[in-house]
Amino acid sequence: MLLEPPIDDLIKKVGSPYKLAVMAGKRAKFLSRNLSQEELNEKPDVTRAIDEIYEGKVVAEEDLDNKENITE
Repeated sequence: MLLEPPIDDLIKKVGSPYKLAVMAGKRAKFLSRNLSQEELNEKPDVTRAIDEIYEGKVVAEEDLDNKENITE
């Protein structure tokens, strides 16, 4: 169960639960392919993805120019 950051805050940040799930999934997949095993053992890829979304480090391109791709 996700306790931190609060799920309601994450949904408010991105606009919908579906969009949050897609963003987190795509970012986690990217991280799992690009982080070392040590980094993944330190903090799981999904947790990193959620934290990055919450901190505003990852946003949907549609927020920038009406596209639906994920970018850093």
